[in-house]
Amino acid sequence: MEKTNGKEAFALSTVETGIENPGLELTEEGINPEGSKRTEERGHSLRVGLEPSTQLRRTLQPFTRARSFCKTHVDLFKKILLSLLCLAYAAYFLAACILDFHRALALFVLTCLVLLVLVHRFLKRLFGEKLMRYLKPLENSRLKFWMKWVLAGVSLIGLILWLALDTAQRPEQLISFAGICMFIIILFACSKHHSAVSWRAVLWGLGLQFVFGILVIRTDPGFNAFQWLGKQVQIFLSYTVAGSSFVFGDVLVKDVFAFQALPIILFFGCVMSILYYLGLVQWVVQKIAWFLLITMGTTATETLAVAGNIFVGMTEAPLLIRPYLADMTLSEIHAVMTGGFATISGTVLGAFISFGIDASSLISASVMAAPSALALSKLVYPEVEESKFKNKEGVKLPRGKEKNVLEAASNGATDAVGLATNVAANLIAFLAVLAFINAALSWLGEMVDIQGLTFQVICSYVLRPMVFMMGVEWADCPMVAEMVGMKFFTNEFVAYQQLSQYKNKRLSGVEEWIEGKKQWISVRAEIITTFSLCGFANLSSIGITLGGLTSMVPHRKSDLSKVVVSALFTGACVSLISACVAGILYVPRGAETDCVSFLSTSFTNRTYETYVCCRELFQSTSLNGTYNPPSFSGPWEDKEFSAIALYNCCDLYTSAVCV
Repeated sequence: MEKTNGKEAFALSTVETGIENPGLELTEEGINPEGSKRTEERGHSLRVGLEPSTQLRRTLQPFTRARSFCKTHVDLFKKILLSLLCLAYAAYFLAACILDFHRALALFVLTCLVLLVLVHRFLKRLFGEKLMRYLKPLENSRLKFWMKWVLAGVSLIGLILWLALDTAQRPEQLISFAGICMFIIILFACSKHHSAVSWRAVLWGLGLQFVFGILVIRTDPGFNAFQWLGKQVQIFLSYTVAGSSFVFGDVLVKDVFAFQALPIILFFGCVMSILYYLGLVQWVVQKIAWFLLITMGTTATETLAVAGNIFVGMTEAPLLIRPYLADMTLSEIHAVMTGGFATISGTVLGAFISFGIDASSLISASVMAAPSALALSKLVYPEVEESKFKNKEGVKLPRGKEKNVLEAASNGATDAVGLATNVAANLIAFLAVLAFINAALSWLGEMVDIQGLTFQVICSYVLRPMVFMMGVEWADCPMVAEMVGMKFFTNEFVAYQQLSQYKNKRLSGVEEWIEGKKQWISVRAEIITTFSLCGFANLSSIGITLGGLTSMVPHRKSDLSKVVVSALFTGACVSLISACVAGILYVPRGAETDCVSFLSTSFTNRTYETYVCCRELFQSTSLNGTYNPPSFSGPWEDKEFSAIALYNCCDLYTSAVCV
C-alpha cells in the first residue's frame, strides 16, 4: 500500500465517516494538535446533529431504492398499464356490442377508425420503405405519361357513359352539368395566365369533388354514414342547452334565436380548441393535405391552408402556415384566400345546423369545397413563379400553446365570444340595412308605379338564369336567387336563416302556393341551395380576409389587395359548382309516403306528408255535377274512406274539388 501524508489521511477519514475529526485542526502545515481543544466542543455538537440525519437517511433508503427502480423500469410499467387499459376497453367494447349493437354503433365506428389509424401507422413503419422501393419504377417519365393519358381517357369515357345512362330518366340533371361547364368557361376566360393553367390540378380537383359527391349522395353506405354523422353532430350540439339554460333560462333558450344559436358557437369553439390542443385537428388536416398534394400537385403551404379551412375559419387557417406566408407566391396566396371564401368553419357549421339546415349536406359541402377551391384557384390564377414549397417536408403544423386541456377549453370558449358577438352584430346590422334598402327601393319603385320593388326581387331577376343552370326548377328559381344574392351581398347567415324559414313552412304543411305566391321550395332545391350558400364568399369578407392576412405579413399588403377580389369571385364559384354537383347527383331517397294508408287514418294537423297526400287525392278526384258525390280514381277508387279523407283534406287545404 502506498504511503499517504497527513492531509490525505485526514481527507480520507472525513470522506469515509462524513464527520470532521473533532480533536484535530487542519492547517496548511498539516494537522495541528493544539487545535484539539478549540474543536472538541464543536465536534461533539456535530456528532449530535448528524446522527438523526443519518438515521433518517437509512430510514428513507428503501423508498429511494423503490423510486430508482421505478425510474429504471418506467417504460415497462407504461406498457403494462396500457395493456391493462386495452384489455379493459376490449371487454367493455365486446359487452356493449353483444348487448345492443345498434345502440353501440357510434362506439363501433369510433373504435374502427382508431384501429385503422393504428394499423396504418404500424404497416407504414414496417413496409413503408419497401413500398417506396416498389413504386420507384413508376417514376419513369414515359410510364407516367402513358398512365396519365390512360387514366384521363378512362375517366372521360366513364363520365360520358354515366351521364348518358343516369340522366335518361332525369334529364334535368344535364342542366346542372351544363352549369358546371358554364362556370369553368367563365373562370377560364377570366384567368390571369391562360397558357400556364395546370389542367392536372383543375381536373383532379373537380374529379375529387365529383367522386366525393357520388360517395356521399348516391351510394347507400356513404349517404347513411353522413346522415348518421349529421345526426351525431346535432345530438352533440344539443348538449349546449345544458349550459345556456342554466345561464339564460329555459324560456329564452326555447323562444329567442340569440340564445339558441349563439351559445352553440361558444360550445363548438371550446371543443375545437381542445381538439387542436390534443393535435387531432392538425393530424386530420395533414392527412387531407397530403392526399390533395400528391393528386393535384399543389404546393404544401397552400394545400395545408385550404385543408385547414374545412375545420377553421378564413382568418384562423392562415395561422397554420404563418411562418411561410412571407415567401409564398401570388398564386399560392390566391389559393389560400379562395379556400377561405369557399368554405365555412366548424363553429359556424354548428350555428347553421341549429337553424335547421340539413347537417349532412353542410358537412359534405364543406369537405367537397377543398379540392374544388384549389382547382378553380389554379384555373383563375395559375402559378408562373418558382415556389419555395414544392414538398411538405419544410411545413409543420404547430401544437396548441396551452399548458393543459382546461386552459385550451377556457381559451376556446373565450375566443368564441368574439365570433358569437360578431355573428350577432352582423345579423342585427345587415338585417336592419336590408330593411332600409328594401324601404328605399320600394319608395323609388312607387314613383314609377312599380309595386313591391325590393333587393330580393332584383336578385330574383338578375340571378335567376344562373340559378336555373344549377339545376333548380324554374318555379323555385326566384326564391333561390334571392338567397344567393343575400349571401353574396350581405352574408350567409341571413341567407341560411331565410332558407330555414322556407324549410319550416314546408315541413309544417303550409300550402305551396297562397294567393299566387310560392311559400316554400322543393327538397331538391333545398339541397342545391344548401350547397350554394356554403361559404364565406360575400363582400363583407373582403375586409375580414385582408385584415387578418395583413396583420400576419404587413409588408405584403399590396400583394394581398391585388388578388383578394379575384379570390372572392373564385370562392363564390366554388360553392355554385358544388351546388351543380349536388344537382347532378341528387335523387329522392327513401320510400314514398303511402298516402292510401296515411289518409285512411284520422288527421287534423298540417304536415308535409299531409299536404303531399291531399294534393294527390285532389288530383285523383273528379266532380260529377252539383249534387252527385265526387268520384275517385287510382289507389282511392272503391275505397270507403276516400270521401271522408277528401272532407278532412278540404278542411286543411283549398282546392277546386272542395267547392
